[in-house]
Amino acid sequence: MGRGGTPGDGPVPDLARRLRETAARVPERTALVSATARWSYSELHDRVDRATALLQRLGVGPGDRVALVLGNVPAFLEAYAGVLRAGAAFVPLLPGLAPDELRHALADSGTSVAVVGAERAAEVAALRAELPDLEHLLVVDAAEVDAPDWDEEVAGAGTPELIERSPEDLAALVYTSGTTGRPKGAMLTRGNLSANQTQSLAGRFEVGEDDVVLLVLPLAHIYALNVGLGACIAVGATMLLVERFEPAATLEAMREHRASVVLGAPPMYVAWLEGGYVDDGSVGRQGLESVRLAVSGAAPLPVQTLTRFADLTGIVIEEGYGLTEAAPSVSATSMAPRPRPGSVGLPLPEVELRLVDDDGVDVEPGDPGEVWVRGPNVFQGYWNDPEATEAALTADGWLRTGDVGTQDHDGFLYLVDRLRDLIIVNGFNVYPREVERVLHTVGSVAAAAVVGEPHRLTGETVVAHVVPREGAQIDVGELEARCREQLARYKVPTRIEVVDHLPYTATGKVRRRLLRSV
Repeated sequence: MGRGGTPGDGPVPDLARRLRETAARVPERTALVSATARWSYSELHDRVDRATALLQRLGVGPGDRVALVLGNVPAFLEAYAGVLRAGAAFVPLLPGLAPDELRHALADSGTSVAVVGAERAAEVAALRAELPDLEHLLVVDAAEVDAPDWDEEVAGAGTPELIERSPEDLAALVYTSGTTGRPKGAMLTRGNLSANQTQSLAGRFEVGEDDVVLLVLPLAHIYALNVGLGACIAVGATMLLVERFEPAATLEAMREHRASVVLGAPPMYVAWLEGGYVDDGSVGRQGLESVRLAVSGAAPLPVQTLTRFADLTGIVIEEGYGLTEAAPSVSATSMAPRPRPGSVGLPLPEVELRLVDDDGVDVEPGDPGEVWVRGPNVFQGYWNDPEATEAALTADGWLRTGDVGTQDHDGFLYLVDRLRDLIIVNGFNVYPREVERVLHTVGSVAAAAVVGEPHRLTGETVVAHVVPREGAQIDVGELEARCREQLARYKVPTRIEVVDHLPYTATGKVRRRLLRSV
């Protein structure tokens, strides 16, 4: 499988190397706590060594890609760090992806080994006939599937070969939705990931080895993966893994394990507020008693949520802005002595930021412009997609984010809109065209347009407007079923409106802004 490679300009402090250093410095400190495990850094290091040896025995090496279709379980850490230690690149995939999305990512990435949770194992096994590059399937808890069990295979593995890589080497292919309707693999190097861990620790995510950090957001999402898991390992903090967010249960886990840092997203804080879990006198308040830092990312945090949460708990939520292609953090409110309501803060260290007009000229302070970003955390382009790469990156390294923002005279960034009509549901990206592509597979649909609308729990929700073909009658239930079959749950429209026509511009583009007011 491996195509070889040289160490380039020497070792890079990526996650695999940082884990070795942390385990040597604080071997007995608790690395992770979950519903099923409690490991010290010494134990985690040993398990990652065994995972590395297992992957190498299967032929994994530099140039290979290994997919992780796992939730927030200890095996994710073993596999993630093991892939990097073997010199390969990992492909983190959400367990909730629809079959077509999962198939596309596995095929497009050329994944040679997949480490999969039991809930998707049979499905991935059935796909192997369509995936000639997929040579090995390992299953976490394989009792119900005819496949090698990850835990048993790791336990029997030996000592790995030490492979050092350079900062320029590919570390990850992180699939992000594309305007053409197909997710694209963002190529992040070891240097990109390492740089953003350092930037985050110096900015929005100031944690240390005495902290217990709540990781309930999906580890397959770049935010939890690099800002959370990556930074924790770098400093030796304890990671509290929770498989899914349930307001009361999550607060109870935080209370039991004395969580001091919360890595969150707006829907979490909204759910705690709306459910009365953090009201005066509520039992849920006990879960926040040890919290000294709460961070929000992945989607804009409503000002009223920030204010109300601070009023009830005394905790001021730190907010930031980022995107997959920046590994992901760009700015943070913690970069200034005092946050400004509605702002996503100032750029992190070594991050350059510009706001430009349609001609690529910097706009004046207060004027809206597209956010451009440059720094050591900016990705290398899209896997096997030179056209998309050229559209995203300028010749001198600026990333065109597609987001519209303004900056005040002090440099604080405020997000205004998204050029690409991106919809963010619970922190996950949904592009209208990928939903429209599915709607158009139903014969009764002549035209479809998808937009995002505000939602008090998820930030935004997906709404579809469809025009029936002449003489046809649209069955909304059929459309909903088709979307559930081919899309992840968070991408499925929560409302489908049947309309006579769509508003178009003179050049034939749908005027989505008008649909949002319908």
